[in-house]
Amino acid sequence: MPRYTVHVRGEWLAVPCQDAQLTVGWLGREAVRRYIKNKPDNGGFASVDNVSFLVRRCKGLGLLDHEDPLEVALEDNEFVEVVIEGDAMSSDFIPSQPEGVYLYSKYREPEKYIALDGDSLTTEDLVSLGKGHYKIKLTPTAEKKVQNSREVIESIVKEKTVVYGITTGFGKFARTVIPVSKLEELQVNLVRSHSSGVGKPLIPERCRMLLALRVNVLAKGYSGISLETLKQVIEVFNASCLPYVPEKGTVGASGDLAPLSHLALGLIGEGKMWSPKSGWADAKYVLAAHGLKPIVLKPKEGLALINGTQMITSLGCEAVERASAIARQADIVASLTLEVLKGTTKAFDTDIHAVRPHRGQVEVAFRFRSLLDSDHHPSEIAESHRFCDRVQDAYTLRCCPQIHGVVNDTIAFAKNIITTEINSATDNPMVFASRGETVSGGNFHGEYPAKALDYLAIGVHELAAISERRIERLCNPSLSELPAFLVAEGGLNSGFMIAHCTAAALVSENKALCHPSSVDSLSTSAATEDHVSMGGWAARKALRVIEHVEQVLAIELLAACQGIEFLRPLKTTTPLEKVYDLVRSVVRPWIKDRFMAPDIEAAHRLLIEQKVWEVAAPYIEKYRMEHIPESRPVSPTAFSLEFLHKKSTKLPESEDL
Repeated sequence: MPRYTVHVRGEWLAVPCQDAQLTVGWLGREAVRRYIKNKPDNGGFASVDNVSFLVRRCKGLGLLDHEDPLEVALEDNEFVEVVIEGDAMSSDFIPSQPEGVYLYSKYREPEKYIALDGDSLTTEDLVSLGKGHYKIKLTPTAEKKVQNSREVIESIVKEKTVVYGITTGFGKFARTVIPVSKLEELQVNLVRSHSSGVGKPLIPERCRMLLALRVNVLAKGYSGISLETLKQVIEVFNASCLPYVPEKGTVGASGDLAPLSHLALGLIGEGKMWSPKSGWADAKYVLAAHGLKPIVLKPKEGLALINGTQMITSLGCEAVERASAIARQADIVASLTLEVLKGTTKAFDTDIHAVRPHRGQVEVAFRFRSLLDSDHHPSEIAESHRFCDRVQDAYTLRCCPQIHGVVNDTIAFAKNIITTEINSATDNPMVFASRGETVSGGNFHGEYPAKALDYLAIGVHELAAISERRIERLCNPSLSELPAFLVAEGGLNSGFMIAHCTAAALVSENKALCHPSSVDSLSTSAATEDHVSMGGWAARKALRVIEHVEQVLAIELLAACQGIEFLRPLKTTTPLEKVYDLVRSVVRPWIKDRFMAPDIEAAHRLLIEQKVWEVAAPYIEKYRMEHIPESRPVSPTAFSLEFLHKKSTKLPESEDL
């Protein structure tokens, strides 16, 4: 018998259908009838006959014709929404799809797999899993380790040994022994009671990262979860069934308990869940729609699912990858600005940086040379002021290797810690199968990723701070020798006046966001957990800082390209002309004032998708090959041949390098 899950005014209703010839209109009326029946006041309706409504799919929000037969219009177990005509939408209305779900409009179930063993996951892999590029599976070695650790738990339960979290309560209740008959109830109660987060749910990409990372940690074989349960979790991930996980509520010790509990709550068929097929619905319906059953927790398995730093660390993976991407591209944007402002390249001389050989500084100086070397890439703009009397530039141009460089090194430091963390066992107690025992410790404490992400935010922010000053120089005619605010007929037109204000506002906001969250600690759980990391906020605000950096650099990119318009017909170097052409493919020059926000968003998108890097990277690498051993790449922001092979645009054979 076909069944449909129908959303009416915040309620999810399962509506069976005995006759597939019944219509969409019938389904809507039946759902409204059931909604009215469940409400003490009949939902404010006299009868279902007085209700006018529209019916639409949850996936894609397409409207359905009331007269279409259900067997034609819908698939079995499909999710639909009944919209009551006349209902007023509140100003904070959240549609049935989560924020950012437009990225799933082209979602296709992946065919390739990443094998997880708990030891070799990279930040790049996890971000790719978040984007839905891969499914996951366990390596045979991981499966064996999981089975061995579970045998230890089964022995503890059988022998009625008193072990924290398995046969006792949690936190303050660690000394309360639980009867064997209630051990499974103990785990369910743990998940339910700890699901107490607030705020918006994680967007699909971040929830997928969180779920994948928890699987990787469980695959290490120190958590005590059964192989059967872990494979069920993997099936949920591979079906892209994503629990409702509020972004706020973790203090980062004992692990990310609240968000991971919400993750586990969906796995046991409670709370809300989302998938590309269903949109938001009750978890049990989403699982059923994908042919999956809720997980039945065994002793220790609830604790195994919720104890760890995976919320902090999964968001941290996104942060370090986005930071790496924008740091690479910041060098390109700043090089373009230097050309427009007719700066000198003398400050990037190899010998200057050889005597202060910080890896990031050396690499940034090399990138500037690779983009601006007039002997390698002739620049008509540079040639036009070759014999000017300027000796040196302002710090925002001259000191880019020193300032951008330390950002690169900060990212490398943070990435090293995050990479270690994503391949670490963070449970308590730890199950050591080789010793046949469990040991209580503190690996769940999030201080490592919290401190690293606070440091990352402070470091990456500087890219926006210096970029905003370069925007000022571009817009200020006394500094740029260009028209005020980069527009003709100033006064009638305001040009980049307020775009610069936006950049200044974002930089100022970042100054507050860069205050370290990990310097704070509040005692919780009746002083049992008396020092915490506050790493969840460290991760969330690091991402916000990085987004602001991206947006400020997007404004600088637009301003620099607009500055070039006033230097025409002169041309800059070949790689920077390619960057200019890329920008002009999505944003046309400003002849007069126009709505600017969409242009900023278009430039921001180019940076997020690393299009600016893809255009310039082949020239940087070509220059590198011709100047070995002058320069060495610096991880994680250096160019790699693998990246060139996978992502970069190819150089035309006739291109003059």
